[in-house]
Amino acid sequence: MRIATTIRISLFQNDGHSPLSDKQDLMSEWHLYIIRTRNGALYTGVTTDVARRLDEHSHSKKGAKFLRSKGPLQLVYQQLVGSRSEAQRLEYQIKQLSKQQKEKFIATHSA
Repeated sequence: MRIATTIRISLFQNDGHSPLSDKQDLMSEWHLYIIRTRNGALYTGVTTDVARRLDEHSHSKKGAKFLRSKGPLQLVYQQLVGSRSEAQRLEYQIKQLSKQQKEKFIATHSA
């Protein structure tokens, strides 16, 4: 799978200190995260604060509509990426994977 190979290379060759491109990136480090819903669906996102974002998804209207009434939610993967643009690139690549590929990714990259 070409996409999976790209993700593997991007995640493990990136030491979390990508070149910073704008003021927002200078002030924060970005994370890629994957959440599992009650029925096993996977949701991928990016944020500067994973705990805050998980709480928003679980308890507020600031969370993604996809996740509403699908709790409890479980954080199954997170990765410090560095810049916002790199985090968004990785998010896009993960979202292109099938559920089976995402499950394999989570199983092989989570500690």
